[in-house]
This record gives sequence, structure tokens and C-alpha cells, in this order.
Amino acid sequence: MHTQSHIKVWDLPVRLFHWSMVILLGLLWWSAEAGEMAWHQVFGFTLMVLLLFRILWGLVGSDTARFERFVHHPLKVLAYARSVRREGVKAHVGHNPLGAYMVVTLLCLLLLQLGTGLFATDEIFTEGPLVSYVSEDVASALTWLHKFNFNLLLLLATVHVLAVIWHLLNGDRLLGAMFTGKKPHIGENVAVRFAPLRRALLILTVLGYLIGNFLIWPVLQSM
Repeated sequence: MHTQSHIKVWDLPVRLFHWSMVILLGLLWWSAEAGEMAWHQVFGFTLMVLLLFRILWGLVGSDTARFERFVHHPLKVLAYARSVRREGVKAHVGHNPLGAYMVVTLLCLLLLQLGTGLFATDEIFTEGPLVSYVSEDVASALTWLHKFNFNLLLLLATVHVLAVIWHLLNGDRLLGAMFTGKKPHIGENVAVRFAPLRRALLILTVLGYLIGNFLIWPVLQSM
């Protein structure tokens, strides 16, 4: 029996970031709906750690994690979209051109969610750490945007899940690769260079210490 060979495409930091974001978005939704705003802030600052880490890892991480390696010119993305219509899905070592734009869009929306949350207020008990730097009208507008943007995140996450299912049905096993880090070899002679895990650990430790010490710990103490 022929066994298809696999290659490693996703490093551990990317995979942990992906699934941590899935869990964290669920916790952020729950804490907001349940009125647990102190925990909502803790989860929000944890989101800050993860987002800043992913941005830095996109600059100094492994090949498939780097923005310069997977974010392509819009014309190339359009050409890829046309080829998908004609020929169907083609497996890629890392993100395909359309998937790369989805990743960037999600990161941008998450940054917007985080940024507006710093100025948001429920006008009763809880307010973001920067709300005192803006007027009440600006804080109110940013609070509205914070809530509205979360709905956009849910919509985009749904589109993302549907796209993964569609790729799975067409032979591109994206979901399994995000668990194992490996995808079936597609015949291309591609060598993926992986950054050392100690680099990721150093970045995460520094970010965790700074944000944990100055933002998360004060909220936990006040609970």
C-alpha cells in the first residue's frame, strides 16, 4: 500500500496561536455576555499578548509564518482566484494567496477590537485603561465600534470555517495541518526553514511579563 509522504509546514507557535485565539474569542464573548467585565479585560489583555506575538513572529518567525512570504500582490491573488474557478483548489505549502488575505483581515479586525476596547466603557463599573484620554462622545463611539466589530469578527470567522470545510471537501486538508503541523507533500521541492522555539519563547516571555505586570495583574488584584 502506498503511503503519501508529509512535510512539516506549520511550527508550534503558529499552531498554538491559532487555537489559543479560537478559545480566547469564545472566552471574550462569554465574559461580555455574562457581564464579567473584569475577566473580559483579562482576556482582552491576553489577546494583546497573542496579537503582538503573532505580529512579531510574522517578522522574525518561520518561513510559513512570515508576512513577506505569504502576503502577495493583489493581482496575484486575483489570478489565483481565477485559477480556482477554472481548475479547482490547489494545495499550498503554507497559506494560499486568498487564505493569506483572510489571515491579514482577521488580524486587522482583532487589532481594531483590541484598540477600541482600550477606550470602551459600560458607563457603570468598567472602562478601558485609556478611556480618560478621550471625550465621552468619542468613548461612546469607540464602545459602539467595539461591539459592532465583534460581530464582524464572528462573521469572518464563520466564512473562514466554511472555507476550510470547502478546501477539505476538495482535497486540501487545512484543518489537520493546523493540529499536526504537517500536510501531504504536493510535489514541490520546497524547504521550509523553521525559527528556533527559544526565539518564540523569548518574545512571548517579554510580552507576557510587560502586559501581565502592568495590565493584567492590576485587574486581577481588583477582582
